[in-house]
Amino acid sequence: MAPPGSSQTLLSPAELSFLHTSLSLHPPVRPDLRSPTQFRPLIAEVDVLPSANGSARICFSDGTEAIVGVKAEIEASTRTWNSSDVRTSQDAAMADEGGEENTGMEQSTISRRPQGRGSRTWLEVSIEIPGFRDDDNLPVFLSSMMTETILASGDLQGKLYINERWHWKLFVDVLLLSTPLSYPLPLLSLTTHLALLHTALPRIISEPNDDPLFDDDWAAAVLLYARTSSSKSATNGERPPVILLVMTVGDNIIFDPSKEELAVAESVLAMSFTSSSTPSAHSAATDVPNGSSGQALKLLAIRTIDPPSRLTPPGVPNSLNPATNAGAPPSTGPGNATAQQQVPLELLAEQEKEKVWSPPRGGMKRALLARIIKMVVEKGGVGEEVLSGLAEVET
Repeated sequence: MAPPGSSQTLLSPAELSFLHTSLSLHPPVRPDLRSPTQFRPLIAEVDVLPSANGSARICFSDGTEAIVGVKAEIEASTRTWNSSDVRTSQDAAMADEGGEENTGMEQSTISRRPQGRGSRTWLEVSIEIPGFRDDDNLPVFLSSMMTETILASGDLQGKLYINERWHWKLFVDVLLLSTPLSYPLPLLSLTTHLALLHTALPRIISEPNDDPLFDDDWAAAVLLYARTSSSKSATNGERPPVILLVMTVGDNIIFDPSKEELAVAESVLAMSFTSSSTPSAHSAATDVPNGSSGQALKLLAIRTIDPPSRLTPPGVPNSLNPATNAGAPPSTGPGNATAQQQVPLELLAEQEKEKVWSPPRGGMKRALLARIIKMVVEKGGVGEEVLSGLAEVET
């Protein structure tokens, strides 16, 4: 998926060469003088929609702005797990008080919620972008990617579970209020993270296995991602995931690239991660302890994004785009060369010398990818800084 609008960046070859050279320096010199790991200044606020269970708004310094509203509704469940093996913590507490139904059942089974079970239909994400139809490739791709990321850990389904017959269904409506100047995924992801982090559900006052009844007092509502009064970090499982955009130029790693920087990117990655209080053994390579509280940053997924430099601009034939290998000189090997196809080595050297800058071909080295992952999930890294900054946003 290509960043919208950035493929039409009107930069001359000399300007592209200057940007590429500046970003290849050590340390790189960015057009807005930010450090490689510094994000654009932003304004964030939560609870901006009074009728929603949770909402947030973020505006970047370049004028791009997004607003997210989360609405929760009760929905009847279809059985997607073995109900005889699943007991909620409320069921366990009632059984302890009554002194029955505890015989022969392990405590871990009694207190277990249906984590990771449930269904994708319990969450519905819709994205509206100015200038795009709802069924265009970009909104559909972004919606699918954000849905997969939010549900990747399996923690949300357990939070939406009420009993065997009922569950919450979340409707996440994402609206990009401005024309996308660059790839909008990080902005939409940060805003959705804030909205989910401040989403509250009415407190259930009915018996665990009965039809749900709720407390009319909104002050008694329960946060979807519970937090303690002394800390804004989530204490019950994971926090909502975040997707960051990372680009590379040479061996330099640059976070939160701007539209101009994306125009000369050699590779672009979308990295999704979250925090977890109980790192799993099988993911120890990507779960890094984060502070003394036992929190860890867990990498959920890595996706490659086509940089604009590898795309053929509108109105330009593919044969003129060197990134597609269409403009490469024909092979002159034995049996493949003809008199018309042979190109003198002197002419090739002169063409290479006169070339200002051309889009790169090929993938990313493993060592560079390992560095990016470490910068995101390590203690005191970019991921921790982003989550800590978002947790400080007050109502």
